[in-house]
Amino acid sequence: MAKPTKLKLLPLGGITAFNDALVADPERTLGELLREAPAFSLETPLTEAELAISLDRLLIKPINRANLPADTPLYAPPGLLAGLTVSAEPGPAPTPSEPEPAPGRAKHDAGADPGINPSDGTPVSSSPPTIDNASAPIGHPEAGHPERITEATAVAIAYQLEIEKLATFLRSRLSLLVSCEKLVVPYLWPLIIEKTWVAEDGSNQDKKIEPVVLELPAEEENQDSQAMNQLAGGGANRLARLREIIRELKPDQVLVVPNLDLLGGGGEKGLNRESRELTELIYSARDRLVLAFVDPSLPVPEVIAARFAVRASVAGLNRAVKDRDGRENPIGSALVTAGEAKLFKNFDATELYKNISGLNPLRLREAMRYAVQVARDKNHSPENPADIGLLQQEIRAFKAQSAEQFTIPTIGFDDIGGYDEVKHILIEAIALIAGAGNLPDEKLRQELIPRGFLFHGPPGTGKTLFAKAVANRLNATVRIISGPEVTDMYVGESERKVRAIFAEARRNAPSVVVFDEFDSIAARRSGREDGGSRAGNALVAQILTEMDGFRPDVPMLVIGTTNRLGLIDEALLRPSRFQPVSIGYPDLAARRHIAHIHAQHFRIPITDELVDIVAQATRGLNGDEIRSLFRDACVGAYYRTPPEPADPRQLGFLVGRIRTRLDEQKQQSPQTRPPPRPGQRRGPSGGMVNLVAGDVPSTAE
Repeated sequence: MAKPTKLKLLPLGGITAFNDALVADPERTLGELLREAPAFSLETPLTEAELAISLDRLLIKPINRANLPADTPLYAPPGLLAGLTVSAEPGPAPTPSEPEPAPGRAKHDAGADPGINPSDGTPVSSSPPTIDNASAPIGHPEAGHPERITEATAVAIAYQLEIEKLATFLRSRLSLLVSCEKLVVPYLWPLIIEKTWVAEDGSNQDKKIEPVVLELPAEEENQDSQAMNQLAGGGANRLARLREIIRELKPDQVLVVPNLDLLGGGGEKGLNRESRELTELIYSARDRLVLAFVDPSLPVPEVIAARFAVRASVAGLNRAVKDRDGRENPIGSALVTAGEAKLFKNFDATELYKNISGLNPLRLREAMRYAVQVARDKNHSPENPADIGLLQQEIRAFKAQSAEQFTIPTIGFDDIGGYDEVKHILIEAIALIAGAGNLPDEKLRQELIPRGFLFHGPPGTGKTLFAKAVANRLNATVRIISGPEVTDMYVGESERKVRAIFAEARRNAPSVVVFDEFDSIAARRSGREDGGSRAGNALVAQILTEMDGFRPDVPMLVIGTTNRLGLIDEALLRPSRFQPVSIGYPDLAARRHIAHIHAQHFRIPITDELVDIVAQATRGLNGDEIRSLFRDACVGAYYRTPPEPADPRQLGFLVGRIRTRLDEQKQQSPQTRPPPRPGQRRGPSGGMVNLVAGDVPSTAE
């Protein structure tokens, strides 16, 4: 077997993104890799023949630019990078083997190959852009489905409006802090810089703002290198490098910090040493232009964020994007290839949006690749397409696997006995979220969509089951969170957890977030100034902020469950936030249905007459207690020797045992007294009565 060819490449968009593209598909060719993840060749120029070699026959080593000598020659792959140079990164600037224009500029040689722009897959213009064409929209797809799409192109298409807006801020020389998922950053910042042209003296000549990138040090194979040992020193070396960059930064350059959150750690617990040094550094150069990125789950301290003139967020997917003719193209069409769409019967790009609205474009492409592979594994093809339900099911499964603690519910409304009125309320709301009805316009529908429900009632009545059934009906993922899981002893940590929960839910939309024991985190706010009250007030305020910030086009529902409705803060009970739904003890018809469902589940043969008897005998019991009746009957019938048949006598005995246990619990529980009326003092009770009367108990045995 021939030895693999060794290549050293200098990625344009960062080593992490290049490595991700490198391992994604080892069967594609080197040329296909470089179209998606552009890179320069080191040591020797690449040939057309080498571009046709599959990646599994190559040994590719990506190199960090910071480790290259200044005179290192760079070789652009033929026909692929004619219009681009390497992104400016820390370290001395290597000299290309042939002079290359600035990023996005084409060579002025009339005979030069214009090449392909790896940021959006479009040909690079052969003439310098003017102010007009510099501000033209980028990443515009053809109408309908593309034949193929790279990850870089997907980001350019999905965020075309956001990129234009962010570039406008930079063109205005306003430093910018962008909150977005780290997966997107290596593709997003070059697209923003690509649009950052600044006119000089009001003329139609323009000047490119040059990016200088502060990258985290990458691990190299040669650990004996002294330079690499120094780079691996951690945050101190990165801050030293940042200090050097800021000192040398020119007015026509922009400092790009893809990982500001990793540099400025500390969040809301306070500033650590690195954060304090970083704060001093970025404030010492207020006149320098900075483009920085943070992940929504890793907030930076407010004092660092306040350094930036503009803060922006890039998340989720828009419902539609503009094609090259200016017409709206559904995002489910623009980011799904024609071959993928043909694999599913009755593919509807508009309908698909309900299942992908919270994903970023890279996650969408991963979800589509997964769904397509599942369909092919089941022998589906364009001639034998799969049902569209398979696509929705597998996208939901992918989101559940890639998200923390989000699951796919299996409980449906048919699994819950009785409660027809509650089911009617919830099914009507779900239909509204799904777009049913004959409303005049979409805007009105969005105003009618409920943001959340508050299920209240005694314990064991099925409040959490109803929440799972709602998620199942919405084809949504669900996360169930107990109230104490959110609270934290550290200042600001509880609010951070709430933000992280809602951010994850938005990414996995359609999704349902269920707060069990909601009263423990959303209790009525008090006016007291003690630390516990302030922490509780801040947590309620954070929940209110998150709910007020819901995007109407992102299907997301919040459900709280409680058996103490009176403790919930009044602000959360407004109709525009939580709609209270009472789930009380089941009535006779509900108990009959519940008994029938659990008898079937636990394989208990039971007649309709016996079901009626059980329903009558279980008056005052909740659904969970009725379930325990049939669970105990199953244990006796199938696991005990000799078997205890589930006849009327045995079921009656089990009902009596449940009621005896409940009576004992009631006797052992402390007696609650009604609160005193205003102006009335609570009287003494228990042993205090004797003390007030002057009767001191004797200490003698």
